[in-house]
Amino acid sequence: MKTDRPEIFWELTRSICPECRRVIDAQILFRAGRVIMRKRCPDHGWFEALVFGDAELYTKIAGFNKPGTLPLKFSTEVREGCPHDCGLCPEHRQHTCLALIEVNAACNLDCPLCFANSGTHLAKNGFELTMQQVDFMLDRYVEAEGNPEVLQFSGGEPTLHPRLLEFVELAKDKGIAYVMINTNGIKIAHDDRLLAGLQRLKPHVYLQFDGFDARTNTALRGRPDVIQEKLRALDRLAEADIRVVLVAAIERGVNEHEIGPIVEFGLRHPAVFGVNFQPAFRAQRHLAADPMQRMTIPDVLKALETQTSGKFKLSDFVPVPCCMPTCNFVTYALLDGDAVTPITRVLEVDSYLDYITNRTLPSLNDELLATLERLWSSSAQVGSERAASDVHSLLGESCPACHSRLPLSAHAPRDLARHVFMVNTRDFMDPWTFNVKNVMKCCVEFLVPDGRMIPFCAYNSVGYREQVAAQLNRVLV
Repeated sequence: MKTDRPEIFWELTRSICPECRRVIDAQILFRAGRVIMRKRCPDHGWFEALVFGDAELYTKIAGFNKPGTLPLKFSTEVREGCPHDCGLCPEHRQHTCLALIEVNAACNLDCPLCFANSGTHLAKNGFELTMQQVDFMLDRYVEAEGNPEVLQFSGGEPTLHPRLLEFVELAKDKGIAYVMINTNGIKIAHDDRLLAGLQRLKPHVYLQFDGFDARTNTALRGRPDVIQEKLRALDRLAEADIRVVLVAAIERGVNEHEIGPIVEFGLRHPAVFGVNFQPAFRAQRHLAADPMQRMTIPDVLKALETQTSGKFKLSDFVPVPCCMPTCNFVTYALLDGDAVTPITRVLEVDSYLDYITNRTLPSLNDELLATLERLWSSSAQVGSERAASDVHSLLGESCPACHSRLPLSAHAPRDLARHVFMVNTRDFMDPWTFNVKNVMKCCVEFLVPDGRMIPFCAYNSVGYREQVAAQLNRVLV
């Protein structure tokens, strides 16, 4: 008697072997309501990994796939095919919304979870970029983008670099208005000189913040007490009027119970303008875990709904269209005292950002669409006056999120920003979940010293990180 397979075959794509990084075919399957990647390496056999925790949602979001925008300049040629020609090559389907520069390899933590593979052991022999290198990389970014809007300095731990503040100033001098520093906050908690520099330059801070439990911080950061350093850093950043997004790596069995409390805390803290959740992925240094049990975007958002008693719901979130829609979901909420209203409950955001449906809507408001595209983008300037103004402009002339009900023209830009809070979840790919289709439309790129711009997931999964580190270390010898 014939029997059905226990799964639906959805599509065929290309991936890599988690063992040897060879490019291989991969199947996308729907099984038990979840989306699974299944692939086989001729040398290392079969692999399966969970890529999305909700198969029905996976099929519904296909329309949130905005046509890509070409960069002004490509840096590499097509020779071996994706993902081996990154730079960007002419086959890449999207420009760079957000660029990252890793300024050093050293860190003041030895986190068990670290996609950069950094740590205290690199304090003496890890690379530190020079001013000349950063200047060149920024110039290449400007050449490719014309007027790049968003840049993040990362590491290692970037606050350990003696010239970090000069890098921030250099980026701003080149016209990049929204500059971020990705940090664990430890040095900010104690270094008055660093804090004064940040207060002067006003970069936005992406603060590593995985939860409050000692067990969480021991498992992910190697120190049970590190939360005290982060809370001290946050209070000091608030006093210096520096805006912060909390960034939480979420690992199943470790801190998924802290998703709601992190958001609730962020809503109350004066320095915090948003929270970014990143399901843990298996690149470089990571915890031992079953790739079939990993957290994915729907898992994070369903936990958020439960743990905030519906203050935020899965249905409040819309995929970011500039990348592939399975990569990144976001919402913005209006704050009025203790009241929190996601703007997706006031405005049908998804009806505007569904690019398949919208081809049949000639009456689409172009100005409204452009505003939504700025907010639902990897280049969104979270916590900025511009983002706040965009949110309020979508909802009319008066401010619905403050007791005064003043017209928008009577608000200071800072007041508007205080009424807007962002929640985002981005799922990066690793060698188990790597999908060539997704990486071809990646809009988050690492800038590297030779001038290339390499998609985030390719950089961390295919071998580019190791190549760049080896080149930098040779320069230092």
